[in-house]
Amino acid sequence: MKELFVKYKTVVKFILTFLLVYVLFSGLYHFYLEVSEGSKFYPDYLTHLVAKQVEALLNTFGYNTQVLPHPDEPSMKVIVNGNYLARIIEGCNAVSIIILFMAFIIAFSGKLKITLFFIFSGSVLIYTVNLFRIAILCMALYHYPEHEKILHGVVFPAIIYGMVFLLWVFWVNRFSSLKKKHE
Repeated sequence: MKELFVKYKTVVKFILTFLLVYVLFSGLYHFYLEVSEGSKFYPDYLTHLVAKQVEALLNTFGYNTQVLPHPDEPSMKVIVNGNYLARIIEGCNAVSIIILFMAFIIAFSGKLKITLFFIFSGSVLIYTVNLFRIAILCMALYHYPEHEKILHGVVFPAIIYGMVFLLWVFWVNRFSSLKKKHE
């Protein structure tokens, strides 16, 4: 058994680091969600902010958009030209995806400055792409409501997770200390 740990030390270190960071950041995020209950921002500040930014984007693209608190559930209703199209829930704010991204980068860390810069810039990119993803999804739902399942369930998750995967591949190939050890 010890031989396996020695042989796969790098893999075991990656898995343990990834899990530790992911659980830690997820726990902190869960704590944030509990603390934010009952605040003036509904359902929580980050989800509320995403909803308002999507509203601004859609209005910029020429869609008469309102984002209102949902009366029956913790979400924000997206109303375009008087049509209730979608709801923005806590899972739409990209925080969970950013946590997943950060855990991977930290588990494959490189030099501290570069790692921190990549985490910051990657998180900003994920957040920004997520805003455009939600806005484009709303526009697509407005024009093609019959394709809701494929748009929401396949196409748009593939965009955000595909981008995160490409960021991971770029990180491992360019900056990870693991790559330097094997060269």
